[in-house]
Amino acid sequence: MSSPPLPRRALVTRAAALSTLPVVGALTGWPAPGAVAAETTRSGGVTSHEIALGDQRLQRSGAGRWATGRLETASYRMLALTWTGRAPGLRVRTRSSGRWSSWRALRVLHDGPDTGGREDSGRRGTDPLWLPEADGVEVLVVGQRPRDLRLVLIDPGSRAGDSRTRASIPAGRSGAQERDETDGADETDEAARKKPRRSPRPPLRSRKDWGADGSWRDGKPVMCRTIQQVHVHHTASGNDYSRTDVPAMIRSMYRYHTQSLGWSDIGYNFLVDKFGRTWVGRAGGPGRPVRGAHTLGFNNTSVGVAVIGNFETSGVTSKTVTAVVKLAAWKLDKYGRRPSGKVRVYSTGSDKYPRGWVRLRVIDGHRDTNDTACPGQSLYKKLPAIRKRTRKRVKKHGGIG
Repeated sequence: MSSPPLPRRALVTRAAALSTLPVVGALTGWPAPGAVAAETTRSGGVTSHEIALGDQRLQRSGAGRWATGRLETASYRMLALTWTGRAPGLRVRTRSSGRWSSWRALRVLHDGPDTGGREDSGRRGTDPLWLPEADGVEVLVVGQRPRDLRLVLIDPGSRAGDSRTRASIPAGRSGAQERDETDGADETDEAARKKPRRSPRPPLRSRKDWGADGSWRDGKPVMCRTIQQVHVHHTASGNDYSRTDVPAMIRSMYRYHTQSLGWSDIGYNFLVDKFGRTWVGRAGGPGRPVRGAHTLGFNNTSVGVAVIGNFETSGVTSKTVTAVVKLAAWKLDKYGRRPSGKVRVYSTGSDKYPRGWVRLRVIDGHRDTNDTACPGQSLYKKLPAIRKRTRKRVKKHGGIG
């Protein structure tokens, strides 16, 4: 049975010290006096800056175009923009090691909670962009100027644990009772032997491994009544990252989802990196049916798995595919789902399906449920092989396949 719905988050609940930004076009350092204020928050080793791009900061630069000019900023690694209302056309360029990048378009983030739910703040944003350490930015708006546009810059800092090499939650054994991070005591050996064999849990990196600050969460985890699907996403944040970058990337996404967009927790249940490592996302216990905020209209009976990177054109590593297969087999086999089949699920309403029943793949890509390019063409093309391999793994461990 599901827990009570999560309370709506107040978006600005920061014990933040205010700093200011320089005037448009200036490169005189941050902060500088007499300009638009930025909200700067430091918590859990993460520094986050949110800058309102109002009339003083964003000026008309042509017909249907508004720009900030080049701005010098504090150091950051992740960038995003948020707003309310209709989605704008947004482009940015950034400065790293003294060099300015070319312009790049920021896509609208289609991951998120169901519309109208307690977790839906009404605020929208872009896919976050992961960068080499940067200290400058320029923003361009094309088309309709959005309401309450805000620039988000995040410096996740570094932790000694970011270089940890071993999974803190080891792989389980087929048919063995696996204790969850938040579960009670294990069953007796006799009780475990009477249970049917199931696909084992893959090795996992916990929330502690990536440095989750529990104070950012809002409310208790909500449980799904069952799990019918695995939705595969990509974070679209970029592919140029190292092993030690991954915990910092996840901390940054967590900060963005909770403090900038107002969600109760990081949206994804799990994240998989290009090195084949699987990370626990949303709190509540990796073995439990925790409801995420990842697939608009279809969060109620599903697991959201985000592969870290952008796979519109870049290839997917074989280690990543194997990690997704093992994770999907573990989660689906618990509920007797057929990985290569279809299932009748209820849509609470998305930009692709109205409220009502629909038949979808048990393992699908985000684009199958929402009007988005996610999980990128390269990763989407891997889904038939992922279904086939997941089915084989489930059957190997005594499932229905």
